[in-house]
Amino acid sequence: MRQRIDDTKAFLKRLTQPMTEFSKKVLRAVGSFIAKISRPVGKFYVRVLSPILSKIAYSSNHNFVIRRDLNILRLFSFINITVTRKRRESFYGYMFIMLWLIGYLIFTLYPMFYSLYLSFHTAYYNLETGIVTTWIGFNNYLNVFRSQVLLPLFGTYLGKMVLSVPLVVVFSIMIAVLINNPIKLKGVWRTIFFLPVVIATGPVIAELSNQDATSLPSLQDSPALAYITENLGPWIANPLESLLTSMLLVLWYAGIPILIFLAGLQKIDSSIYEAASIDGASPWDRFWKITLPSISPLISVAVIYIVVSMSLFVESGGILDLARTHMLVGAPDSAFWFGYGYAAAIAWIYFILMVILMSIFVGVLSIHRKEK
Repeated sequence: MRQRIDDTKAFLKRLTQPMTEFSKKVLRAVGSFIAKISRPVGKFYVRVLSPILSKIAYSSNHNFVIRRDLNILRLFSFINITVTRKRRESFYGYMFIMLWLIGYLIFTLYPMFYSLYLSFHTAYYNLETGIVTTWIGFNNYLNVFRSQVLLPLFGTYLGKMVLSVPLVVVFSIMIAVLINNPIKLKGVWRTIFFLPVVIATGPVIAELSNQDATSLPSLQDSPALAYITENLGPWIANPLESLLTSMLLVLWYAGIPILIFLAGLQKIDSSIYEAASIDGASPWDRFWKITLPSISPLISVAVIYIVVSMSLFVESGGILDLARTHMLVGAPDSAFWFGYGYAAAIAWIYFILMVILMSIFVGVLSIHRKEK
């Protein structure tokens, strides 16, 4: 048996020896080729490139704009900045986020201020000269407030946000507390509640809304909704009707807040709950005395996210859809066209209302925390 093993090893060695020698020759040839190339390249770098790069590096730190002397950085020969470790780290940090800052200035901040500029003008697009503007002051804003179509939409928006934001926050806290318990398949449940956030983006949610897939038919046909519509005023009935008919869509915005509250709950030390249990605190007491105060700073973050995400949803027949219609549909001589300036004024009023809503919600939460 041993003789057979030795014979097999000898046979395999004879079989693989030519390939081994061939691969060694190839590697030796490649190595010699790289060595032949690297020598002139190295000489070229040392003799030609290195002095040029050294002069460029020196001139970049010693010119009429910037001059570096040890730990002193001089700008234009009269501004002296002491280079410390903290400032150096801050400089490197700003360099890392510089690409995002440039993108924010170009693609976000500049369009915002340009839309503010357009809101004080009548503006339309000319194929030959581009956007043509004429100063009219606050007339666009006055026309928005005079509109009998936009004011009810703004009222419906405010009422819906006042009702839906607390609903989403309460629902998110409940689901986060349930998922935080030691249950099986915790990751699966977290994924299930986060999945609507992925789906509710772009044309998918728009198509679902057009097909009434974001509403509950049982609520739409309920007599309670008919009673609200018939007996309450439009400023109360319209937001309630909009909330009830889009209840499923409202709960879809709870994905990110659930993750926010879940992260806060996982940071709470379990020994606090154990000590409270030993002292005789019930689960209800532990929630109100430990859980809710611990995650109360995160409620403000969740409220800001909910207000922004729900406000940016382009609902058919909503404020953003109407602004887009006035900006894109028709021509200057069309009855459906009020120009870029009018659309920008609608957008800025909408933005101011959104900021006011966030300030009110966050202010109420901050006052509550200060009283405690």
